[in-house]
Amino acid sequence: MEQQAVHDHELWESVVSAARDRVGQRQAAMVADHGLSGDVRYHWSMDDATIAWSRGGRDFLHGRITVIGSVDHVQQTWLWSWANDPLPPAVLGDITDVRRYGEEHAFPLLVWPSFRAEQRPVAQARVVAADVLAAEGLWFEPGDEVDLHFAIHDLRRV
Repeated sequence: MEQQAVHDHELWESVVSAARDRVGQRQAAMVADHGLSGDVRYHWSMDDATIAWSRGGRDFLHGRITVIGSVDHVQQTWLWSWANDPLPPAVLGDITDVRRYGEEHAFPLLVWPSFRAEQRPVAQARVVAADVLAAEGLWFEPGDEVDLHFAIHDLRRV
């Protein structure tokens, strides 16, 4: 009989805390170093997994996105991008590394394809995913029916 790994809640909480610190520092640096506050606009593309920020109609920063997951407002569920078949492969990046990390450490939130979209577990899943992916930051695209959560990579000034 195969033995299943047991979830270690204390380990999970320490991983989340450490990830929150690292990702928070990278997020703050991304916003400050690249001037991503104020009158900044952005646009992104799922087709080529890109994001660009502009000011005054001129792009000043480009990057690559990995869709981490989405929150469905109607179903009130989180869905990992690796479990979202309609997504273009380009936006999946290395998201399977997050699932693999969850499997290796018996962290259910990282391996369940979907879970109830409560604020705390969604925030934990996002920050641990961003940390595992070594993302430069996180981005959030609110929608009427679905919110999208991105990891940002490979930022370069235009």
